[in-house]
Amino acid sequence: MDVMAVAHEMSPSESPHDPVWLDRFHAGDRAVLEQCYRDHFVNALGAAARILSGIDAETVTHEIFYRLLSDQGTRRAFGGGNLRAWLSKIVTNAAIDHHRRRRREVAGDSEDETPEEDSSGRLEEELEAKLLIERFCRECLPDKWRGVFDARFMRQLPQRDAARELGLLRSTLAYQEQQIRGLLTEFLLASEEP
Repeated sequence: MDVMAVAHEMSPSESPHDPVWLDRFHAGDRAVLEQCYRDHFVNALGAAARILSGIDAETVTHEIFYRLLSDQGTRRAFGGGNLRAWLSKIVTNAAIDHHRRRRREVAGDSEDETPEEDSSGRLEEELEAKLLIERFCRECLPDKWRGVFDARFMRQLPQRDAARELGLLRSTLAYQEQQIRGLLTEFLLASEEP
């Protein structure tokens, strides 16, 4: 293979916003798909890992990339734009489907269990809560307050410890916490509306 052909395959000017790149992606161009895998696998695995653990997250992520390699219909579903966000979305959806399938399999295997022994409802609630928190962080929470949200709301550190860890005055932390609580309340009330 000559140097010009290699340079064209790996051209940094091509991106998911470029119609030439998009045509090559849809056609299943090996160099484009390889670069897609290299650039986005870790992020896609992270999306799956928010729902699944260990080997299940990895399996779902590899299944999505396999579909990209083998199925033109899957590639054509991407219309251009933010490839990372698109991949995260389809991996997240696949992980949710995998989790639900697994839960149904477990529930089917344990028909003799009493409702108290069945933890599938608890797992579903935990998944829904996790997704709700992620949506709140993505849609409502300013980046500058993420540390406070994590320390006080997620890890439930005492104010003094959280302020020390974040290098904030306790009064600053308390103010940010109050603002976050207001945003969270509005978000949750809006989420409950039909």
